[in-house]
Amino acid sequence: MMTYESVTVVESQVAPGVTFAVARMSFGRRVELMRRVRELARRMEFLEAGKEPGDRMDAAMLQAEIDRLFLAWGLRSVWGLQLDGNEASPESLAEAGPEDLFREALSAVRAETGLSEEQRKNS
Repeated sequence: MMTYESVTVVESQVAPGVTFAVARMSFGRRVELMRRVRELARRMEFLEAGKEPGDRMDAAMLQAEIDRLFLAWGLRSVWGLQLDGNEASPESLAEAGPEDLFREALSAVRAETGLSEEQRKNS
């Protein structure tokens, strides 16, 4: 019999005592993620190619939206962190948590996808 855990636990290097539960990649989850990211990534690539400062700023905003989408898609739980007196959740980490911890959780989610930065842009 095979036992498979659909999440993996990652201990924070940024904030000792904080732990993340990150969803593991599956076929269905990969399709769902690609569907959600595809159009945003296309628009971002188009704007990055623009010469106007406003285009580049819009591209940076789209990248931030993609980052938030990745985190919402893959971060299942946060343990060992309180934000404003409440236990942190993936949503509250994105909204009000320390940015370095958000970036670390995002990195853990992206590592689980198995996609390089270039592959993510083209998905």
